Amino acid sequence: MTFDLLGLSDGVLRAVTDAGYETPTPIQEQAIPFVLMGRDVLGCAQTGTGKTASFTLPMIDILSHGRARARMPRSLILEPTRELAAQVAENFEVYGKYHKLNMALLIGGVSFVDQSRIIDRGADVLIATPGRLLDHFERGGLLLRGVDVLVIDEADRMFDMGFIADLRYLFRNCSPYDKRQSMLFSATLNHRVMELCYEHMNNPVRVAIEPEKAVVDQITQILYHVGQHEKFNLLLGLMKQEAGEKVLIFCNTKIEAEILEWKLNHNGYNAGQISGDLHQRARIKVLE
Repeated sequence: MTFDLLGLSDGVLRAVTDAGYETPTPIQEQAIPFVLMGRDVLGCAQTGTGKTASFTLPMIDILSHGRARARMPRSLILEPTRELAAQVAENFEVYGKYHKLNMALLIGGVSFVDQSRIIDRGADVLIATPGRLLDHFERGGLLLRGVDVLVIDEADRMFDMGFIADLRYLFRNCSPYDKRQSMLFSATLNHRVMELCYEHMNNPVRVAIEPEKAVVDQITQILYHVGQHEKFNLLLGLMKQEAGEKVLIFCNTKIEAEILEWKLNHNGYNAGQISGDLHQRARIKVLE
């Protein structure tokens, strides 16, 4: 199977070729034709399977006809985190290089005023995190009744992060489910995700390309039972065993993350911390 058999336009195919891709991944192969048909799609796929392109590629073709109006985006893509939203925005820039689509990215840590100016010009594609989207919407700077295509990405993570009430509120203020095309992608399809689908999607076609499980086979899990006061020494020992490897550590609070960053740097490690209090430029700098 090659991309030119999926029904995509010549402009999108050229952009895909320029990006160095030759064959679609399984989720792209199965989802793209249904999206181009205008069907609602429920996709189950792990991170790293190419699911972002499974909705961005056909959306570019769908949105190539029509024109955005001020404060009324034609499509909306919701992501649970700033970094995921920025990644999707990069996808649109890469794959939409031969189309004249206006894109707006609404995430925290970026100038609210600058974002308002972009929305006022009209957005064919609006990519956002729920919190910043609601900030604009509730201040009257954004109207959602004109959304023709709605995508909820990483739905299970949305639930885990406590965004379910925000999602339901946004659904109620978008165009009715039978007047729009909706897509929902998730690594797992639990009962909460399925309930959201039944309430707000129109007879979606289900595309699942991997077992519906939360952990991929390549991950080895080890559990250490250790007292609170012994945790840091254990961590240092583990990091010495993995010398030269990159380490990702999750903390329970922002304060704990800041303290751990200081302690690791004090012990000779090059550590950086990311939390919701950091400006987006600072978060990107840490990631880089």
